[in-house]
Amino acid sequence: MSRAAEPIRLNRRPVYLVDGARTPFIKARGRPGPFSPVDLAVQCGRPLLLRQAFAPDAIDLVVLGCVNVVAEEMNPARVAALRLGISDEVPAFTVQVNCGSGMQSIDTAYRSIEDGTADIVLAGGAEALSHSPLVLTRGAVEWFAELNGARSATDRLKAFAGLRPGFLKPVIGLERGLTDPITDLNMGQTAEKLAHLFGISRREADEYAAESHNRLDAATKAGHLKGEMLTAIARDGQVFDHDDGVRPGSSADTLAKLKPVFEKPFGKVTAGNSSQITDGASWTILASEEAVEKHGLTPIARIVDSAWDGLDPSIMGLGPAVSAALLLKRQKMSLSEIDLWELNEAFAAQVLSCVKALADPELGRTVLDLDEGQGGEIARDRLNVDGGAIALGHPVGTSGNRITLHLANTMKRLGKKRGIATQCIGGGLGGAMLLEAV
Repeated sequence: MSRAAEPIRLNRRPVYLVDGARTPFIKARGRPGPFSPVDLAVQCGRPLLLRQAFAPDAIDLVVLGCVNVVAEEMNPARVAALRLGISDEVPAFTVQVNCGSGMQSIDTAYRSIEDGTADIVLAGGAEALSHSPLVLTRGAVEWFAELNGARSATDRLKAFAGLRPGFLKPVIGLERGLTDPITDLNMGQTAEKLAHLFGISRREADEYAAESHNRLDAATKAGHLKGEMLTAIARDGQVFDHDDGVRPGSSADTLAKLKPVFEKPFGKVTAGNSSQITDGASWTILASEEAVEKHGLTPIARIVDSAWDGLDPSIMGLGPAVSAALLLKRQKMSLSEIDLWELNEAFAAQVLSCVKALADPELGRTVLDLDEGQGGEIARDRLNVDGGAIALGHPVGTSGNRITLHLANTMKRLGKKRGIATQCIGGGLGGAMLLEAV
């Protein structure tokens, strides 16, 4: 955490989050969904741009987070930008930082505006996990290579003789992507490790998960997502107007019936207290003070700072704790000064472990490098007040964008002054962004 001592940059231009929107998050159901990543980006991007006071040609840069890029959409940021009618002279590029991709797009936009190289940036995230490719095993690839290289009938017959039934069974690419290549632990196992280290019980995890579903259900019914979540329409006319993974009326007792997935039979992580595999997209529009005045825009929030940090991949779920601590240290603020938190819910046990880590004075001093009084416990009425990824899903490249947008909207709705959006990132990283009310 030595980087916490870095000086705050001076003479920066203020950067504002002026608008944003997302699609409903659509639960993957064992087959490709109705939208590709670019389809999703266009579904929420088009109505978002139509409601702006500026024309698309005022946009200086497009950045899109996407992890599982489909073969037909290389550099989906560029494809989406052109489909949205943005000038072909505007640069557009895709960023990939696993779960942090959607937040990285905002961070890139933020830095571009504060240093004066852009005035309006469209920053988003799009992911269609249901379109995750099927991958052949190494043995199957070698067999196909041998068959392709065969020149004579004899060589081809010899190659065919090497065919094994297992070669015809592909692996879902997402399964490989969710396994850390350094530790050989999948993401669920890293959450199990945190549950063990921080003493998170199965009951606590299930209670948190049920609360996430019920909070999202309540927020939806109260209209808190209106304007932020826009209807998506598939090519066959099917309408998607809500997050279809939410389970109203969830309870810890109901979730207790599910069996552990990653560490049987005594693990704490189940399908019910983990984020869902989902398709979805989100966009935010960032603008300089000059652009706000020129176009008569109404900012939702100001982006104050962002922080990225790394840690052991086997405990990657603590990414929010280390990155948020770095942010607090740099800004010379205490946790008690943060009114709202959006902490991406990869797993209930992971969220609860982050809360305990930030509340532990010894960990705060020795690991997080926080001064006395800077740490503390995040009150539940300040954390993910409208639910999170356990209820609505975690389209990997999108989530960091969604939580930042929702934090800004929630701060405005509740009249709060400061908020932090933060997330863990596969591979042992964490990202955090500090927003302030305008």
